[in-house]
Amino acid sequence: MGLPLTLVLTALLARYVVGLDWPEALLLAAVLTPTDPVFAAALVGNKRVPGRLRHMLNVESGINDGLVLPFVIIFLGVSQGSGDLHLDELGLELGLGLLIGVGVPWAAIKLEQTRFFSASTAYAPLNGLAIGLVVLALSQAVHANLFLAAFAAGVTVATFGPRQRKAFEEFGELVAELLKLGALLVFGALMSPTFLGEISWEGWVFAVLALVAVRPLALALAFVRSRLSRREQLAAMWFGPKGFASVVYGLLVLNAGIAEADLIFHLVAATIVLSILAHSSTDIVVARSFDDADEVPRWQGPDPREEQEKEEERALGEAAGRGEGKAGSSV
Repeated sequence: MGLPLTLVLTALLARYVVGLDWPEALLLAAVLTPTDPVFAAALVGNKRVPGRLRHMLNVESGINDGLVLPFVIIFLGVSQGSGDLHLDELGLELGLGLLIGVGVPWAAIKLEQTRFFSASTAYAPLNGLAIGLVVLALSQAVHANLFLAAFAAGVTVATFGPRQRKAFEEFGELVAELLKLGALLVFGALMSPTFLGEISWEGWVFAVLALVAVRPLALALAFVRSRLSRREQLAAMWFGPKGFASVVYGLLVLNAGIAEADLIFHLVAATIVLSILAHSSTDIVVARSFDDADEVPRWQGPDPREEQEKEEERALGEAAGRGEGKAGSSV
């Protein structure tokens, strides 16, 4: 419930604080709804923070940029004022993206499991990169939605290829962070004093409220009857940093050439700049607050992701053991 509530509340702010029309207000809200845990790394990566909270923030940031994509496309089409959304073309574009994003990785994983296409251990981390390039090329060739194809491909590899995911994880994290850094450097290069000075006071009020009011209110409603402790709820309410996905969608709007594209991009930029400053400055403080937590959580348990990785390692070890046994018997 956090995602639709955040979208609706942000749209209300854009409509009544900045004065955007409803299509542009909803478009701006969709662009700013995704979160990025990169700017809350000290919280997400701190083992002393409850595992379920870290897992929840990771899962949220991993799925909301893909889930909000159709809303960005639809609201962008409405804002262009063409009068005809071409829903058939939109559906075909999204459907092809989903089909390629699931089909190509699944086929690649199955082929890699055969002896004819198996990869050596040294090159196993490149499997994920190769799959991504094939997905990108095929999507570009048939005009499928690139964002949805990439999103679906990542989910497919993580679901059906635990060995491929494990091999790619460390290498992929490094490559992903380098690409994110490049995108954020390009974005930061646009943030000159002159650019920020063009934002009206209403725009800065919108950016502040989008960070300190919208997410806390949306998650307060979403957390009704949840088992999270009060401290965990407050931490989750605060840590909804805006980052890479909002930059990409903001640039998409800017290049679309709609009438309010420049204003929307300025508002997106202001919100991201404030988010980077606010969340990167407070993540360590909030993480350390769990060190001396005097409250007893209502739920204790291991980090779900760590448990999943251990289970996969045990399964792979057993499979390797069975393979060695068969080889020894044949010898």
